[in-house]
Amino acid sequence: MRVEQLSNNLGIDISGCDLRDLSDSSFEEIYHHWIQHSVVRFREQHLSEVDLQNFSSRLGPLEYAPHGKISKKDLQKVKSPFVATISNIVEDGRAIGGLGSLEAAWHTDMSYIENPPNASFLYAIEVPAKGGDTYFCDMYAAYDSLPGSLRKQAEQSFLKHDAAHDSVGGLRRGYEDSASPVEAPGAIHPMVRIHPETDRKVLYLGRRQDAYVMGMSLNESEEFLDSVWAYVALGKDVWTQHWEVGDAVLWDNRSVMHRRGSFSNDERRLMRRTQIKPTED
Repeated sequence: MRVEQLSNNLGIDISGCDLRDLSDSSFEEIYHHWIQHSVVRFREQHLSEVDLQNFSSRLGPLEYAPHGKISKKDLQKVKSPFVATISNIVEDGRAIGGLGSLEAAWHTDMSYIENPPNASFLYAIEVPAKGGDTYFCDMYAAYDSLPGSLRKQAEQSFLKHDAAHDSVGGLRRGYEDSASPVEAPGAIHPMVRIHPETDRKVLYLGRRQDAYVMGMSLNESEEFLDSVWAYVALGKDVWTQHWEVGDAVLWDNRSVMHRRGSFSNDERRLMRRTQIKPTED
């Protein structure tokens, strides 16, 4: 197993390993690199949905993939119920996955729920010739970059993460547009958290759209968020994943945000994703 650092602080490339057949010691080494560098890329993998699910389950309990309206009985028949399809492909007039080909804004996966996943794991099966890259930004660095007064205010603030819209700005099924972010549904999280495995302070944000700082007027919230976001995703703190077929990327939702570049809807992009829930105490 060979390890290469991809940027100053963010991202590790691990080659020479097969995620279908990892010893406990190799897994522990991967886990260590993931915690230290937040993003780990594996190339030239050959993973079935079951393989993807099996590797991910070593990291912790898995989130069920969204399956729409489905009974518990039918859900039990799904071969890989924890594997979601991210794709723009349409077959027989029906999309086979979610998020299409539009740009996805900076976000933290599922930050709009009370207990968001610790990690996401994304595997490339088909990729467009151009576009569709995934960008990661270091939220430890974002916190460290905040000026003293702004950092202190962030440490005392709680942010509501909009649940009504997805990362491409679309309205989620079952939700309605709210009159303002003040009224939008969503979980409330501290803006600054302590990572449970590194003990480092990290800025915790979700999508900028319809975010709201609790206890402020809407104008105050917008001004404060604009000030904070000015220190997020600075060039030195961003690493870009240019996808190749067989790439698999694992990232820590507690310490990075990510976004996706748009691509032509005439090209196909097919990805499989798992998400790892927080471990219960």
